[in-house]
Amino acid sequence: MPSLSWRARFYLFSLLVIAIATIAVTNYYLTDRFTERTRNRAELRLVLYAGNLLSELRQNAIVPQLLSRDPALISALASSDFTLSSQRLITFKEEISAASLTLLGRDGRVVASTDRESIGVSYATSPVFIEALRSNDNIFNAIEDEANRFRFFYSRRVETQAGLAGVILVEVDLNKFERAWAGISDAVLVTDSEGSIILATEPLWRGKTPQEALFATPATGAIQRAIQATADWNTVPPDAYVSGQAVMRSDGRVAFRGWRISSFTTYSSVRERVNGVLAIEIMVFAILLALAFYFLNRKSTRRMAVAQEESAELRQLNARLQREIAERQRVQENLAVAEQTLAQSSKLAALGEMSAAVSHELNQPLAAMKTYLAGARLLLNRNRPEEAVSSFQRIDDLIERMGAITRQLKSYARASGDDLAPVNMGDALHSALAMMEPQLRQRQVIITRSIPDDDVVVMGDRVRIEQVMINLLRNALDATEANKNAEVDIILAAGETASLTVRDNGVGLEDIENLFEPFYTTKEPGEGVGLGLAISSGIVNDLGGRLTARNAAAGGAVFEMQLPILSQSSAAAE
Repeated sequence: MPSLSWRARFYLFSLLVIAIATIAVTNYYLTDRFTERTRNRAELRLVLYAGNLLSELRQNAIVPQLLSRDPALISALASSDFTLSSQRLITFKEEISAASLTLLGRDGRVVASTDRESIGVSYATSPVFIEALRSNDNIFNAIEDEANRFRFFYSRRVETQAGLAGVILVEVDLNKFERAWAGISDAVLVTDSEGSIILATEPLWRGKTPQEALFATPATGAIQRAIQATADWNTVPPDAYVSGQAVMRSDGRVAFRGWRISSFTTYSSVRERVNGVLAIEIMVFAILLALAFYFLNRKSTRRMAVAQEESAELRQLNARLQREIAERQRVQENLAVAEQTLAQSSKLAALGEMSAAVSHELNQPLAAMKTYLAGARLLLNRNRPEEAVSSFQRIDDLIERMGAITRQLKSYARASGDDLAPVNMGDALHSALAMMEPQLRQRQVIITRSIPDDDVVVMGDRVRIEQVMINLLRNALDATEANKNAEVDIILAAGETASLTVRDNGVGLEDIENLFEPFYTTKEPGEGVGLGLAISSGIVNDLGGRLTARNAAAGGAVFEMQLPILSQSSAAAE
């Protein structure tokens, strides 16, 4: 870039000095102006708040005098019949803005109140009762409760011809102003004649003096205060610090028993408005400087921009070429590996899944056949051929079932196309339990069945449904193998769907997400291949249902099979 002439340098320096001076003067003037305006608004708000408080207090001051002359309340105190007194006080409360109305007996106990839960509470030692007994006028008291919140009462004695009858209490709802003040950004407090805070937007301030409240969380030090003031460009000294933040304080008077009201307003609104104007000025001067530099260095800037654009384009092109070369190398390497393993993987996947599935599903009938053969041999040795024929018949049924299982396993790898028919879930469950009878005899397992009286019918394949049931029961038996008091609950229910729940008290489930994945198993090698639940999930999905698993709250696992239920009209049509 060619060197600037002395005239150009002078103009730039003059523009910079003018910018700094303008910003400094603007900041000083606007800070004072906006601070004064903010203070005026805060003082006006205090006048309105004080007027609202005074209006509320005066409005409720006349209520005790009127209620102390109410014939119904006087009659109730004279006769000690307060059946309708609480309802009458509730009626009065609806017409005025009091927080509560309470009638006390001669002993200071609540005999009627708009708050029925307070009936029976004693005010015998409370100033609202004691001071009312000593005076014939209205007595005002501010009582601090256990929640560090003040309650405000007007009290007045009620007299009959016989003398003192009781005391009427009118609670003034001044806490609603606290709730209203909480919605503004200013902090507001009200002090009584002794200087104690009785209303405040900060709950921790109640009961303290303003000095104690302000210094409850003081600024960490004078250095930090100075840094904060410098950072905020605040030339007006703050009135106080609240939680380490500089604020302006406004005080006012409430024309009631020497009460005073104060508010604390932060300088954030002032700074935001001043900073907004300063930002516009800075932007204007920045634009002027940019235009000056642009016209002074237009040619150099243009050349540099062209060179930078060309350099950036070359860098982007080079990076793009490098990414494409690396991506092609990865694709070629992955393609070579995929071509070598694709054929072998596809063959092994189908072969391994089918062989493992056949082995898994035929172990159950083979074990049952072995048990029945042993029983038939024993019956023949004891010369009981009729019973032995029954065992052979069961073996024949198992052989038929093994053939059905192999046919169903062949359909596991392809979409099901078999015809479906109505299946009674209760009958299918009985058949599945009969299949599991040899294993159940070998184990001490308590089987609890809950089956509805009405038939639960679904549309499906009975053999495949029984296959799912057997897999769930076998998993439950395996899960409770180490449990001496093994229990398995079977619940069949009918609602929007037909639901079969199998719950055990075993060790529970560890990895529920991968539970229905093929070949996922937690058993020892040789005890299982992890296809039972995968096959069961596929069968239930093919039938339009779903199979879910979870851990029971009391321990153990819960498997639930849900299938679309078949209505009676549809079953009759089938």
